[in-house]
Amino acid sequence: MSGILDLLGSDLGKTIISGVSGQTRQSESKTGSVLTMALPILMQAMKRNAESPEGAKGLMGALSSKHDGSILDNLSGLFDGGVDKNVIDDGEKILGHVLGGKQEMITNALGQKSGVDSSAVSQILKVAAPLLMGVLGKQSREKNVNNASGIEDLLGGLLSGSSKKSEQSFLE
Repeated sequence: MSGILDLLGSDLGKTIISGVSGQTRQSESKTGSVLTMALPILMQAMKRNAESPEGAKGLMGALSSKHDGSILDNLSGLFDGGVDKNVIDDGEKILGHVLGGKQEMITNALGQKSGVDSSAVSQILKVAAPLLMGVLGKQSREKNVNNASGIEDLLGGLLSGSSKKSEQSFLE
């Protein structure tokens, strides 16, 4: 995978968009639009967090335990009948950790840019965050990432090709 936005065009990405769309009752096109804008922002925020030794250690710990990529193994089961409350609660915690006090501002801005109500954007992000962590966990296992510089390189590689300017304006 060359970049996180390439993920959305893949079969896995289409399954994620479809599932998140069904969960949040938004059209697939609007859900895809929100995710296209949001995923690079979340990745950039994770990369910024991983630049500190504590942040990198925390992210490595999460990827080696809870977010190992296994969530991606049964997406149809995940989305069939609605996403489990534990997954949504986990997404909320991930967003709080990664975005901190900027979460509401980013959610509102994404809503304005995408034409999707900010509460629906929030739901999309809560479902997408654990999936994004799963992608990171899977990539870190496949690339045998086991240190802070490795996780920064992985995040940087997944960000390649996305517009850093827009993420920076949200995160400054």
